[in-house]
Amino acid sequence: MTELSTWLDTVSDELGITDVELDNNSIHTLLDLARDSAHEVERLAAPLTTYLVGMAVGRGESLGAAAAKVTALALRDREKPEGRETEGREAEGREA
Repeated sequence: MTELSTWLDTVSDELGITDVELDNNSIHTLLDLARDSAHEVERLAAPLTTYLVGMAVGRGESLGAAAAKVTALALRDREKPEGRETEGREAEGREA
């Protein structure tokens, strides 16, 4: 058993959630989410974003769906062309 597996089992025991199993796919999903949040938003976003996704999962959302929604949010600004948001606001000002 790896150090990470031992740690996750210990945390699950301590929190009384031994029925929750983090398989390799779930671990990679969470780590990718943390990476994208840290790089595309800011470093502090990583643990807080994974916490919020965990809350959504606890309320019935699937991990994959919740992570996909949040990753899309984090990556959204990267896909916008430079200046597009500003141009829209300037055009609105001219119309008024």
